[in-house]
Amino acid sequence: MNDPSAMASAAIHPTAIIDPAAEVPLSSCVGPYSIIGPGVVIGERVTIDSHVLIERDTTVGDDSRIHKGAVLGSDPQDLKYAGEPTTLSVGSRTTIREYATLNRGTIDEGTTTVGDDCLIMAYAHVSHDSRVGNHVILANSVNMGGHVVIEDWAIVGGVTAVHQFVRIGCHAFVGGGSRLPQDVAPYVMAAGSPCAAYGLNIVGLRRRGFQRQTIRQIKEAYRLVFQSELNVSQALEQLDERDDLVPEVDHMISFIRSSERGITT
Repeated sequence: MNDPSAMASAAIHPTAIIDPAAEVPLSSCVGPYSIIGPGVVIGERVTIDSHVLIERDTTVGDDSRIHKGAVLGSDPQDLKYAGEPTTLSVGSRTTIREYATLNRGTIDEGTTTVGDDCLIMAYAHVSHDSRVGNHVILANSVNMGGHVVIEDWAIVGGVTAVHQFVRIGCHAFVGGGSRLPQDVAPYVMAAGSPCAAYGLNIVGLRRRGFQRQTIRQIKEAYRLVFQSELNVSQALEQLDERDDLVPEVDHMISFIRSSERGITT
């Protein structure tokens, strides 16, 4: 925030430290002993509680809240990182609870992103170069390796370890205490150490307004891929023969086909 008079008018506690190269609008507030470093851009109506560190080169969207002790925009925990300029982007209306840690990217991707309307619970770790979509919930102490992709509306239960480069599909549900070495397909529920699929997130799909016909097709695709005697490639070939698939099933097929670590079954 370059205008000292504007900084004085904002709701910034006198013990907070704001770098001159940071931007904090008048509608946002910063609590006691929080530190906001260079290159940080805070959106409108953001609440930053006490003892928060936003180290550098981080954007926080409008109407978000960052709770006590969270650390955002710190250096990636990657031995390849050599100090190159990278960023962290957090969307609007996202809540980051106590002592969560969100690292910037590395030269590989350049940025780490968290979408809109997310809930990152206490002690969760969002790793370097990862992409977290919109409406995602990471429960307490979820720990992500680098380059993880979590699509929109996914939920990851507490104390789950997510291997680097793993993807979690949209509307998937991962049970707490899981170890996740492979991708979880969209709409699928999985849990365990290592994870295994155990059905579809039907309750979540209904809550989010999925049409009955769409859910029926997702069920049919799930049974073919996960519960039939066909291998995954054969199941996808059978689905390809249909010309009436809804976009949600097309996305499921594309997600599975593009998996590099394999699919949790």
